[in-house]
Amino acid sequence: MQFHIFKDQNQLNMKKVLSIFIVVGVFIACSTEEQRSDEDLQGNTHPVKNDADASEKDSLKNIKAIDSKEAMIKTALQAVPEKRRENCTVKGYDESGALVVLQQGNNPWICLADHPQKDGFSAACYHKSLEPFMARGRALKKAGKDGREIFNIRKKEIKSGKLEMCKPGAALHVYYGPKAVYEPKTGEVLDAQHRFVVYMPFATAASTGLPESPQKPNHPWIMDPGTHKAHIMITPKAE
Repeated sequence: MQFHIFKDQNQLNMKKVLSIFIVVGVFIACSTEEQRSDEDLQGNTHPVKNDADASEKDSLKNIKAIDSKEAMIKTALQAVPEKRRENCTVKGYDESGALVVLQQGNNPWICLADHPQKDGFSAACYHKSLEPFMARGRALKKAGKDGREIFNIRKKEIKSGKLEMCKPGAALHVYYGPKAVYEPKTGEVLDAQHRFVVYMPFATAASTGLPESPQKPNHPWIMDPGTHKAHIMITPKAE
């Protein structure tokens, strides 16, 4: 009898232990489930944008296509340094694709607006002493001449004195990018950047000390050395 009592007592104790384990297990399971629910809720919560993100979002709302005379002028002027933008002559394209004067100025800069019929964006401003050279290139291109033919024709005409070339140091600023859209308030073109060119007719690597190929971004180098079209190139790193 004592054995059976002992056995029953052990069974009772085991039941108590099992009960404790079950209660603890349920408690842990509930706690884990509550914790998992909180993590899921946090994962589905959209983060609050900071002021900078909100400002960027607001500015993107104002982005517009470059599809008006005002837009062409404003974006073309971004190519020239800010302090020199007043009274620039700006040339652009009409609906037929013909080059026309959009704004007549009296300072030393001539700007070319982006061509609306070409992909991406590209505007340029150059010193007025480069106009004969640039205008001749445009005329030859319109006549169907390719790049090599244009190069050789202008070279011959400059050497003969028929075509006037700028004096060394005349600058060309290019403003270009993949998208023809801009912010009307500032005139800045989305994702655009600058390139700077300084014409040095007939200069060479030896006469300038510059390399004939780009070494690093922001570093100057000389392109078309020894020719009428020799020029220093500087392409800054993209912002």
